[in-house]
Amino acid sequence: MDAQTCILTRRSVRKFTRQPVSRALLEQVVALAAYAPSWKNTQISRYLAIEDPEVRGAIAREFCLPGSNNPAIIQDCPLLVAQTFVKNRCGYERDGTFTTDRADGWQYYDCGIAAQTFCLAAHDLGLATVIMGVFDRRRLEAYLQIPEDQELMALIAVGYPAQEGPAPKRKDVDVLLSWR
Repeated sequence: MDAQTCILTRRSVRKFTRQPVSRALLEQVVALAAYAPSWKNTQISRYLAIEDPEVRGAIAREFCLPGSNNPAIIQDCPLLVAQTFVKNRCGYERDGTFTTDRADGWQYYDCGIAAQTFCLAAHDLGLATVIMGVFDRRRLEAYLQIPEDQELMALIAVGYPAQEGPAPKRKDVDVLLSWR
């Protein structure tokens, strides 16, 4: 599929079929996501694939914050991917100082780029995704045994879509773009 079609047809999907996602297919998605641009090519994003329904159930029950529909999504998807990043690399110079006044904020920017690249790659390969961020990060990091040099950024539900809706209304270009 061409890039425009991929961008225009990708949706945040919250309902999945029970069809499992093969490890080979997920590896292909991650290999493509590795091409996401990053600060000085630091490539800080890492991915933890969670297939075990009991682990996904525990995450849904114990670590999702009240008011979100994340528990239902996490229990419904055949595969949950925890996106982490290697800390203290983005936005830094070799001597440990920050390059810009955004300090280490670049790591979040790079994770966003990597997550979107992951989702577009998945969509191109026939998978559906939704990025989730409403969870108790510190407790979930401990439960998942995330290494100390990494931080949990997002959870991405992955699977084959059970339903897809139309694109939500988008703002017009004249609202989004200004010229000087």
